[in-house]
Order: sequence, then structure tokens, then C-alpha cells
Amino acid sequence: MIERFRRPRLAAEVEHDIVYRNDGEFCGMPFLFGLWKTRDGSLLTAFRRAAVNYGNADDIHHDNLMVSRGKVVSLRSFDNGSSWDKESMNEVFDLATSPEQIADSGPADYSGEGPVDFEDDDVLIASGGVPAIFVPNSRPWLRISTDGGRTWRRPILLPMTGLSSLSGQGSAVVRPDGMCLVALTSVTPDGWTRRPLLYASPDGVQWNFLSFMTPITDDGQAVSDKTGSPRFGAHRYFYPRPLALRSGRLVATLRCQRDPTGVLWTELFESMDGGRTWQFLSRVNDWGAPGDICELHDGRIVCVYGYRLPPYGVRYRVSDDGGRTWGSEVILRDDGGSWDLGYPRVLEVAPGTCLAVYYFNRKDDPIQVNGGVRHIAQSVFTPE
Repeated sequence: MIERFRRPRLAAEVEHDIVYRNDGEFCGMPFLFGLWKTRDGSLLTAFRRAAVNYGNADDIHHDNLMVSRGKVVSLRSFDNGSSWDKESMNEVFDLATSPEQIADSGPADYSGEGPVDFEDDDVLIASGGVPAIFVPNSRPWLRISTDGGRTWRRPILLPMTGLSSLSGQGSAVVRPDGMCLVALTSVTPDGWTRRPLLYASPDGVQWNFLSFMTPITDDGQAVSDKTGSPRFGAHRYFYPRPLALRSGRLVATLRCQRDPTGVLWTELFESMDGGRTWQFLSRVNDWGAPGDICELHDGRIVCVYGYRLPPYGVRYRVSDDGGRTWGSEVILRDDGGSWDLGYPRVLEVAPGTCLAVYYFNRKDDPIQVNGGVRHIAQSVFTPE
């Protein structure tokens, strides 16, 4: 108990670097799009980039930025993240694409393209929502790559199965039986109540609803004052990020928030039956979300998250009992220029070495508009 409540401390072994930066772009949210290690050993990360004017604070406000602007792109590293090949940049999805354009582009599923083997490290899943995530008319898009992200099948829209709004967030996991589970978030018609859920596919051809992850009574209790923008409101559970442990258990982080500019935290749920039912397991931290998780070679679980209260930055915690309890907080960095950062993905790239990729803005950046230029950064660290 005493160990879990040690004061937050700076990481002893950590190196930071820039993955991608452009002073005329807002780049962010790797959590929503992906970080993978492919069959040839290379790393691939995907993130959002959009042209912006840092001389105009309104142009980088999320209400103006997150609807039909920008593209999802990927970058590749051939040396475990020591460098990123800018020539490898590849478009994954144009966020200006409408649901109608996707529907008109071909059949509703991948019957014509054939099945895939989800246990193949070169089979990747990308997903999102159009015209934006978490709006009342969101439709979920999905794309599959079978060559490690070098090319992608045409996007398809997942079936709504009676839901009024549904958004993807790039989170997929494979069960031991080869079934692929994709985590999504549903939204009520007024935009104020969110509920995480899973779709599943045995072969990538068709996708169907599998389960809700939280009780509807929990998801309906976040806010009573439904004024202003839902994007900056309180929400009980969303952004599910599942992880299949080597034991066969599934665990998933969920984001909870009262205020997305600071008061938000990460909770962990678990499933003992392959994702059919879910139960609350633990609260990871006091503040910080969304949190991404990976299982280390020694069985411990690492959760990395953006920290949107001063001092702004990126932090992590480690669990040595399968996510039931969490160790004290370790600060990867605390040099952020504002709350507008985080959304990490994390991988153990070598035994005992983790790579976290996230978006960031620095307090020492010469360009300051509610923080510095939003760019993609990374931290390589040894979990303590």
C-alpha cells in the first residue's frame, strides 16, 4: 500500500525524440489510429495531421478541428524507433470522406477481398468515425491491411445494428481462437451519453456486434447540465482499448472525464469469457487518460497516459498482478506547454524496453498558441 502511494517521480531511464513535426500542422492522437510491430520487425505508427494556422487560436480548437479535417497517415521505423522514415509516410484515411462516399465505393463488406488471418503480424486494423467521432450522426469506418500497412483495403462502414451513432478508435485485439475484436463507442442521439462496445469478426469479411462493455446505468450518469459542446463535457466511459493477455484474459482501459482539459482518469475492465461480458477491475490513476496498455515479457502490465494538469506531460504506472492494483506514478516528461497532449500508444519493442508514441506540445516552443506546435513525439523507457 505504501509503495503504491509514493510521490510521483521522474523516470530514471528515458529518452525523448520527435517522430514527426510540421509548424503548419496539428498532428495528434496516435491512440486513435495505431502503433504496430509488423512481420519484418519494423514499427508502424498512425496519427492525424491537419493544416492549421497557429496564428489563430480558433483554428486549433478541437470543436473546429475534429470534423472532416485532415488525414490519417502512417510512418515507419526500421530500427525500433531510433529513427522514422519520412519517405514512408502513407495515407491511411482522408477524414473529409463522407459516409455516402464510403457506401458508394463498393460492397458493404469484404466478401470480394476474401478472409484474413488475424494472427498474422502483417494484418492491421484501422478504424474511426465519419464525419467525426462522437457526433450524433457518426458512422464507423474500418480498413484492413494485409501487408503491414503498406497498402490498405478500401474502407467499409460497419453495420449499425440498431445504434444511432457509432465511432471507431483504432483499437483491435485478437483472441486466442483467432477472433478479432474491434472496440467502438456508441453515442445517444443528443450526443451526451457514450457507451463502449465490441464488434467481432472471425475472418475480416463481416463484422457483427458482440457486447457492451459497461452497464447503461453507469454510462447515463455523467452529466445533467447538457449545455455547450459535448466534446468538452463530462462522460462516464469511452475510448475502450482492449488487450489480450497471454493467460487468455482480456483487459481494457476506458477513459472517464469531468473535464477533458484536466480532470480525466483511466479505469480498467476485464473479461474472463473472451469479451462477451465485462466487469470493473481497477482505477489506474488519479488523473490522466486515455491510457494505452501493453503486457511486458515478464507478465507485468504498463499503462501510459497523457497528464493534462500542471505540470503537463506524459506518465505511466505498472501493475504486477494483472491490472488489479497499480504501482506509484512515474513521470516520463513534464515539459508540456498546455493540456492539449497525450493519446499515447505503447509497445515493448525489446525485453525490458518500451516505446510510447503520443502527441505533444512543449512549453519552451518558440511558437505558442495555448501551448506549442502539436507534434508527434516519443519516449523510450525502461519500466520501473
